[in-house]
Amino acid sequence: MPMTPSVDAYGSWPSPIDATLAASHDGRPEYVGTVGDEVWWTEPRPAEAGRRALVRRRADGREESVLPAPWNVRSRVIEYGGLPWAGATRPEGGPLVVFVHFPDQRLYAYEPDGAAAPRPLTPVSATGGGLRWADPRLLPGRGEVWCVLEEFTGEGPTDVRRVIAAVPLDGSAAEDRSAVRELSDDRHRFVTGPRLSPDGRHAAWIAWDHPRMPWDGTVVMLGEITESGPFTGVRSVVGDTDESVAQADWAPDGSLFFVSDAGGWWELQRIRPDALGPAGAPGVIASTGLCPGRREEFGGPLWKIGLQWFHPLENGLIAVIHGKGTTALGILDPATGELADAAGPWTEWAPTLAVRGDRVIGVAAGPRSAYEIVELDSATGHTRVIGAEHQDPVDPAYYPEPRIRTFTGPGGREIHAQIYPPHHPAHRAPEGELPPYVIWAHGGPTGHAPLVLDLEIAYFTSRGIGVAEVNYGGSTGYGRAYRERLREQWGVVDVEDCAAVAEALAAEGTADPARLAVRGGSAGGWTAAASLTTTGVYACGTIIYPILDLLGWATDETHDFESRYLESLIGPLAEVPERYRERSPLHQVDRITTPFLLLQGLDDVICPPAQCERFLDRIAGRGIPHAYLAFEGEGHGFRRADTMIRALEAELSLYAQTFGIDRTDIPRLELKK
Repeated sequence: MPMTPSVDAYGSWPSPIDATLAASHDGRPEYVGTVGDEVWWTEPRPAEAGRRALVRRRADGREESVLPAPWNVRSRVIEYGGLPWAGATRPEGGPLVVFVHFPDQRLYAYEPDGAAAPRPLTPVSATGGGLRWADPRLLPGRGEVWCVLEEFTGEGPTDVRRVIAAVPLDGSAAEDRSAVRELSDDRHRFVTGPRLSPDGRHAAWIAWDHPRMPWDGTVVMLGEITESGPFTGVRSVVGDTDESVAQADWAPDGSLFFVSDAGGWWELQRIRPDALGPAGAPGVIASTGLCPGRREEFGGPLWKIGLQWFHPLENGLIAVIHGKGTTALGILDPATGELADAAGPWTEWAPTLAVRGDRVIGVAAGPRSAYEIVELDSATGHTRVIGAEHQDPVDPAYYPEPRIRTFTGPGGREIHAQIYPPHHPAHRAPEGELPPYVIWAHGGPTGHAPLVLDLEIAYFTSRGIGVAEVNYGGSTGYGRAYRERLREQWGVVDVEDCAAVAEALAAEGTADPARLAVRGGSAGGWTAAASLTTTGVYACGTIIYPILDLLGWATDETHDFESRYLESLIGPLAEVPERYRERSPLHQVDRITTPFLLLQGLDDVICPPAQCERFLDRIAGRGIPHAYLAFEGEGHGFRRADTMIRALEAELSLYAQTFGIDRTDIPRLELKK
């Protein structure tokens, strides 16, 4: 007969989802590709100092790591990185793979079926952040790999140039920078790796410049490939300062496909070969929308170099990732506009795709499954999991049941959110008790919270603490107008939208108004800190590797990629300097009246620990209970299992102490005043 649930206060429930379990399942597979009949990808290893492993799935289904620890396949180009590997088959000797090793950022060549160790292809530079590489394309017939080169020219974080470069596979550039052949000039601050036309005559890539971010305005560049020199006849063919092209690639017939938000949504478009014209040809290049009027996204924010939302197939069809809020994998017929989606439980497809004949391989997750490698047979519509298969580490009865909600914010604007109520198969709260809730603000801020299984969320909900992930104004997935609500309104719209969701949950009787918390990392850490200084909604907050001082971040305290981001989020510093001070939590610490936890990686160059230290200096002596945990060896985004365990348990302890919950199964966080 069914078990009678035990009646216990919200937040006090026992759970098999502990911090160790949540940490061991943190991260997701990325950068899927094919090497002959095999599927390869990168995968997190939290227990191995947070390295990224390169994994291959052999034709017989066996999965194995290509490289042993401590090899770490991860790029630092624009700090957030990008596609870090490329592989190809050879007539003899098995596959050849080229990859970026995180500690030294050198390109290496490796023959995994041979006996030799990886050999370096690129030199080390002692200038600034050195030489970095991303988005490689192997050209064995040329004996080269083409990729993005990020080269520091000085010691400052913005002393940097980026070009497309060719690196010889024979190792002649391993100690000789002059042996690296530059294919593009550095007229643009940022570039992606080249995509070669089917006839091998042209290369296309995306470029943009400060102060724009890639979701503000980019251009697609086209160049003619020469035998041994740089690209010639280089010109822009589509894009603008107010049009974001997120991806461009070639169709088998020589058409150029691209994803543009010129119409308000990232939409897939095509330029036919005869419309491209020769270099120097006058006139506007005509393009055609392939799936017009759908009012959903076929692209996303280019936070990493080499992301993919579509992939042409040899049969003329196109694999596309698309959706509004959630995403699906579909097969698009560009001739008819017909779009057929893959069946399955997945609600989020990561922006990485590979194709093998009629089969499309992607990385997907859903509310009941973590990210896994999924293959779609485009001929039959059949899908199957082929790698990194989700295995329930606990009874899925402990997983939360998300609810997709739309709330009303200031001025009647829509706010999208995912609500995860407290849930436990064997426990319930006393009649009439309302649960505590934590409002999660995602990073970016140009990003979104995906609707997927996250054991960190389950860690709280299975203990009786609800979670609300808010896709506040500025989030992606809902069109350009929704994304641009945050223009010059960062610290206002995001804070208001999170508060509106929290207050609505309290008003409708879903959450306890006296036991609301806010948490976030990176840009979400900013929103959490700003929420504590400008609203009276929350009883406490968790602030994770945040931005706290806009003026410092706008001058010399962050990396090049985001060094001008605040011009769109806040406004030009020269025109509105007072706004940078007024909105910074650093200058509003006197308004904080509630406990908080501050978590920071000491190797973070994006949101440096110096900002936390200045913030703590100003909060000292004010009588506000708080804790600061700083972690050696961690950068922007925690990757090590021991770090994630300590951080998660500290966060739970903060809520337990603030909300009056008795828990003895976690270390008590010491809160100073």
